[in-house]
Amino acid sequence: MRQSAPPPADAARRLPNPRLTGLGGGLFSCAAMFALGCVDAVLFGSSLTAYGVLFLPVCALTAAWIRRGDLVTAPIVVPIAFTVGLAVVADGKGGPAAWLMGLVTALATQAGWLYGGTLVASAIVAVRRLRAAGRGAAYRRPRPG
Repeated sequence: MRQSAPPPADAARRLPNPRLTGLGGGLFSCAAMFALGCVDAVLFGSSLTAYGVLFLPVCALTAAWIRRGDLVTAPIVVPIAFTVGLAVVADGKGGPAAWLMGLVTALATQAGWLYGGTLVASAIVAVRRLRAAGRGAAYRRPRPG
């Protein structure tokens, strides 16, 4: 007997839907960016463009997974996570001073990715807050009859 594939709505409900606290979202994004920075260093030779592209989905996931009460933290923690992962990718051959200069230079030259990821997180947070406000207003609205 052959089983049919579940409908797309059922498949979407089975996807992970974690709800992270503000601290959990910060830890998730920092750990993810550190791991992606290591992957970037190994696979792409510390390509800052590849690192920036990998940063965008982490921003989206962080903003989507943070619970409603902690939404304001998402646009705050993603730039910190960008810097944490960038510490692995930044050019720093020559000691701590050279590493710090490479980190500052990478932050300056990759500001577009940083702002873009923060904008992605902010947009997702804004949409989630608007949807939550709409649901709250519909819930509080008196029903006729």
